[in-house]
Amino acid sequence: MIVEPKVREYICTTAHPAGCARNVQEQAAYVKAQGSIAGAKKVLVLGGSTGYGLSARITAAFGCQAATLGVMYGHPARGKRTANAGWYNTAAFEELAIKEGLYARTINGDAFSAEVKTQVIDAIREDLGKIDLVIYSLAAPRRALADGTVVSSCLKTIGQDFTEKNLDLRTNQISARTISQASAEEIAGTIQVMGGEDWKDWMCSLRNAGVLEENARTVAFSYIGPKLTYPIYTEGTIGQAKKHLEKTAREISREFGVTAYISVNKALVTQASSAIPIVPLYLSILYKVMKAKGTHEDCIQQMYRLFAQRLFKSQPPTDENGRIRMDDWEMDESVQREVEALWQQVDSSNIRELADVDGYWEDFYHMFGFGFPEVDYGQDVDIDTEVPSLAGK
Repeated sequence: MIVEPKVREYICTTAHPAGCARNVQEQAAYVKAQGSIAGAKKVLVLGGSTGYGLSARITAAFGCQAATLGVMYGHPARGKRTANAGWYNTAAFEELAIKEGLYARTINGDAFSAEVKTQVIDAIREDLGKIDLVIYSLAAPRRALADGTVVSSCLKTIGQDFTEKNLDLRTNQISARTISQASAEEIAGTIQVMGGEDWKDWMCSLRNAGVLEENARTVAFSYIGPKLTYPIYTEGTIGQAKKHLEKTAREISREFGVTAYISVNKALVTQASSAIPIVPLYLSILYKVMKAKGTHEDCIQQMYRLFAQRLFKSQPPTDENGRIRMDDWEMDESVQREVEALWQQVDSSNIRELADVDGYWEDFYHMFGFGFPEVDYGQDVDIDTEVPSLAGK
């Protein structure tokens, strides 16, 4: 069938298998062109099918020549409904890894569940023995707890409502957007879903099963951002969850004999960031500024720099709170001064002049396999792609 993008709010409900494959191929080619990395050799990536998680898995495989075990929550094609992007990305990744003679296996399911944790531990025992790096890159709207209770995350402020400029991605019009404040229950739910509780559960399960190397490392991804977005992010519900994530990193390092890091990454168009009000406008302006300065990085460039220059140093450079700051170029004072100045000026009449809206949309469509010049989107494509390690399951 011919697959076209169908966008609804901040998500695309279709994905293109050939385009997703092209995305993975380009990322792998970038990593191989940069050179090998002396790093981990047996890597578990939790949430490794899109965004930073996918790029981390690609970097581990093609930069470190590591065996990678991934966990995703994907679905194959059903009738005329395409698979999701994570499924196609994972299929393309595994095919590339196999060609390179690299171990690649994927567990498909709810990473929060005890069942998936058991499946992962069994796979490590069967195939790898022990692992030396755990990447935690989960982003989800809800989580089922062990007792069956389902808790949800939300993107709200704390203490008072917040009104700021917002870009309507459907019309490219800028108008005021008010974000309401969260209840105590919503704050607690967001921390349980997006905080460090599940990360610690994973590390505890892996440690108790005896599948962690003595010198193992683990890293979870976070974001801080500029003061402009503090009310909706850093000081909002998601920010409280990220603070809990940082607290958990210290607990993991202290209790489990592994070294845990928080990597504060640069703002990019991801499925998670697209859902946050106000952030798309900030991203569009940030892209404009950083591309002009030559400091813009995408997911794979960020992850390669993290692996090659930070994560595997004997003493990785961190800030005063022990965080690896991959957002250092974004938070450069000159960058933020220009972003703030443009933010004050931007409106619906000059949005294309002052912000990189096209760059935002290019990254958005790339997430779902669309917009790659090398792919002929007018041709029929087989949407029934198999993930090699899941074939027949």
